[in-house]
Amino acid sequence: MKIWITRHGQTNLNKRKLMQGLTDEPLNETGIEQAKKAREEIGDVVFDAVYSSPLDRAVTTAGIIGNVDKSEVIIDPRLIEVDFGKYEQRHYWLLGPFMTLYWALPEVFPPPKTVESIPSMVKRTSSFLKELEQKDYENVLIACHGGIIRALCGYLEDRKKKIAWRPKPHNCEIRVYESIDGNHRRIR
Repeated sequence: MKIWITRHGQTNLNKRKLMQGLTDEPLNETGIEQAKKAREEIGDVVFDAVYSSPLDRAVTTAGIIGNVDKSEVIIDPRLIEVDFGKYEQRHYWLLGPFMTLYWALPEVFPPPKTVESIPSMVKRTSSFLKELEQKDYENVLIACHGGIIRALCGYLEDRKKKIAWRPKPHNCEIRVYESIDGNHRRIR
């Protein structure tokens, strides 16, 4: 199975450099164009299933890149973005030392109160991917978010701590993994 993972396209909150976790912000025009360009770049790939976070920015991205109607996108709450708690919609450069250090080096610094932890992210994404790997798909697309994609990639890269924090995923960047009998490798 090939698992295609993408981050949603740009939103106005992204453009303004505001933390965007559970806020249900739609794609802006740039984000829609990013998704269309990503679709063009993958050519004629047909997905057996298209999964998404429940947030509109991910669902819209999934529909465009997956080349399916939004009503055909399979919504899974385990793919929702990280809960940033009290840091939601705060500017990237005004988060304060605890959140800044955690977001820069979560392997070293604990999450501030109200912010979802790495173990929580790993638990929900591992559950999703283990279930997905039981399906008989050739190609599957997952549209999600910049925070949670790091846990998905950590699982598929067989990272010791199940997190692949760097490099930061860009809007509509697509990462492709192969999963065969529980063995994984990144192919794009």
